[in-house]
Amino acid sequence: MNDSKVLKYVEDFMANVKAKNPNEPEFHQAVHEVVESLAPFILENPVLMKNKVLERMTEPERIISFRVPWVDDQGEIQINKGYRVQMNSAIGPYKGGLRFHASVNQSILKFLAFEQVLKNSLTSLPMGGGKGGSDFNPKGKSDNEVMRFCQSFVTELERHIGPNTDVPAGDIGVGGREIGFIFGQYKRLANAFQGTFTGKGAEWGGSPLRPEATGYGAVYFAQEMMATKGESFKGKTVAVSGSGNVAQYAVEKVLELGGKPVTLSDSSGYIYDPKGIDAEKLEYVKLLKNAIRGRIKEYAEKYPEAEYHEGERPWSVKCDIAIPSATQNELNGDDAHTLIENGCICVSEGANMPSTPEAVDLFHEKKILFGPGKAANAGGVSVSGLEMSQNSMRISWTPEEVDEKLKTIMKNIHAACVKHGKEEGGFVNYVKGANVSGFIKVANAMLAQGVV
Repeated sequence: MNDSKVLKYVEDFMANVKAKNPNEPEFHQAVHEVVESLAPFILENPVLMKNKVLERMTEPERIISFRVPWVDDQGEIQINKGYRVQMNSAIGPYKGGLRFHASVNQSILKFLAFEQVLKNSLTSLPMGGGKGGSDFNPKGKSDNEVMRFCQSFVTELERHIGPNTDVPAGDIGVGGREIGFIFGQYKRLANAFQGTFTGKGAEWGGSPLRPEATGYGAVYFAQEMMATKGESFKGKTVAVSGSGNVAQYAVEKVLELGGKPVTLSDSSGYIYDPKGIDAEKLEYVKLLKNAIRGRIKEYAEKYPEAEYHEGERPWSVKCDIAIPSATQNELNGDDAHTLIENGCICVSEGANMPSTPEAVDLFHEKKILFGPGKAANAGGVSVSGLEMSQNSMRISWTPEEVDEKLKTIMKNIHAACVKHGKEEGGFVNYVKGANVSGFIKVANAMLAQGVV
């Protein structure tokens, strides 16, 4: 394919996206990465251009925006913004998380929803893509304040979702507590107990392994990538960012596979434990972050051998494998250079788009094994899809059964990435592989369904 023709297609496409969606940098970044990968494939298939499949994919089918009024413990009325971006339903009902964080805006949710379309396609499960949330920050709020906010939020959202329409889940700021409050109010309004949300408690319709799935999946994907080079986790030093569910369970699975996790972080800084974060220390982190809702610096206070680095991220720590599991654009070009200089051979994204374009370019240039979020962290939505199946059939699988299904899904995603991402010389561009593989299924469904 002529490089100048590809470049012109990408430039023209992005100019149109930016004109239609001004002041949405995160969305532009996500679309640009995908368009760069897909341009040669689309140019070789004129039917895709004629039917403007990618143009339609980058335009949400629907965006719902609403106010969320609630009353705090002091009796003061508070008002937040609520959103649901229903991006694409060509292969199934919209599926994607709800994020409660002060940074939430329409650009971030559109980027996440767009990524979700391709990620859900990669799982091979019948799920479209969506994302939602609010600029509400649950940190520092009482349980009653969180409950009142969640009830107000879902009172508006309820009319737009359903088990065959849109099935939200958790994300940053939305864990088991929040899903419980949301589902309880939804059930009350809909007068039905149905699988409209995933991430529910195991006792009331949830799937085993849902909290663990994203972190486990990111490690399974890294395991598959390293196996292509005859490597494994055994004896490897692993740097993990974040300290929520994804990071916690990535650490748990790394330990199970014989690796040595040495870092965790939150928005204030990171801890480095040269002795490694073992199972006992991990249990303390789970208690700290999930029950006490404390800060990661408290780890260094409990375990004096650990160092706490305030206001920094863990990418200067020498490691063999990096699993960024905090938030978007947390790993930049300088961080990538440092990781490579320190001998890192594999990066598996537990978060959504945590690596900047400069970092991704450097990983590819240096032939580092790099698993992009839409592939590497698809384990979470995969188990959400399995939870939908269990709800529909009114059955429950054991944790072992779910784990086997998760492993199989991650192996299949890896195989699809290799199939569509292998380049001359044998290097696998997992970004290209994930984008092309995810796109093909959605594109074929859209072509079959006409102009809708």
